[in-house]
Amino acid sequence: MINSKQLCEFLVKAKKAGYASGNNANKIKEKNKSKTITFKNVDWLYYDNYFGGEPYGGEEVVFFKNQPVYMMVYYGYVDKSVKDFKEVYKYLQEALTLIPKDKPFRGPKFYKNGNYAYRNWFNGKVDNFSGIEKIYFGKKKIYEAKYMGGLIDQRKEKNG
Repeated sequence: MINSKQLCEFLVKAKKAGYASGNNANKIKEKNKSKTITFKNVDWLYYDNYFGGEPYGGEEVVFFKNQPVYMMVYYGYVDKSVKDFKEVYKYLQEALTLIPKDKPFRGPKFYKNGNYAYRNWFNGKVDNFSGIEKIYFGKKKIYEAKYMGGLIDQRKEKNG
């Protein structure tokens, strides 16, 4: 069984170094038109593969000693009325740098900067969770993403 505290600590480091870091993230363009961000720390490997731009969808997988132990899937979009969606994603990256250490799914429960406000509602712990995040400009919702995930491959067959 994986150590949840160590996994949470690794996820915080990996996500801050990944998409949340903006252009500093090491992105690989794949042949299938997706992008992959990886982060390695000793026995841990974080793998974030996503499709899009706008809208977008993808998955994160964490490996410990080359074994998959965690994954999260996600899908999000900016409201069609927003012309500069890149500005919304820049704000999202800012919010994602404030990832909670004990619930390292996406961003904090609430973050405000100027006219933008980020809200994140989630249930569960790192072993099994789901959530939805939204960004508002003033009182208007302009972005939404849903996500879910948890531990994987934690029980082994006794025979066979």
